[in-house]
Amino acid sequence: QVQLVESGGGLVQPGGSLRLSCVASGSIVSINVMSWYRQAPGKERELVAVTASGSTNYAPSVKGRFTISRDNAKNTVYLEMNSLKPEDTAVYYCYANYWVAQGKLSSWGQGTQVTVSS
Repeated sequence: QVQLVESGGGLVQPGGSLRLSCVASGSIVSINVMSWYRQAPGKERELVAVTASGSTNYAPSVKGRFTISRDNAKNTVYLEMNSLKPEDTAVYYCYANYWVAQGKLSSWGQGTQVTVSS
């Protein structure tokens, strides 16, 4: 059983910064894709940032403000969020696509709340 556990969310003022972490644990052979999604109240879940095969991509709304990075040795993905805006308020979810002995699987984390407010 593979689990993804996020941490680092919280309350921050507009213009502030937060760093989210997501650790994947379990019988993982290798991880293909790690990404961050978010879901604001009343809205659909949206892709924020993704890292795979050494490349990264970002949603236009966060490009230049957010940075996704990955530590393969620790099966961990990070999301550095700077210049936060109230519209960044959402539950942030980690997602991973990975190989186990039985084949390819994917998992979601439980989510971490990010609130940007003065």
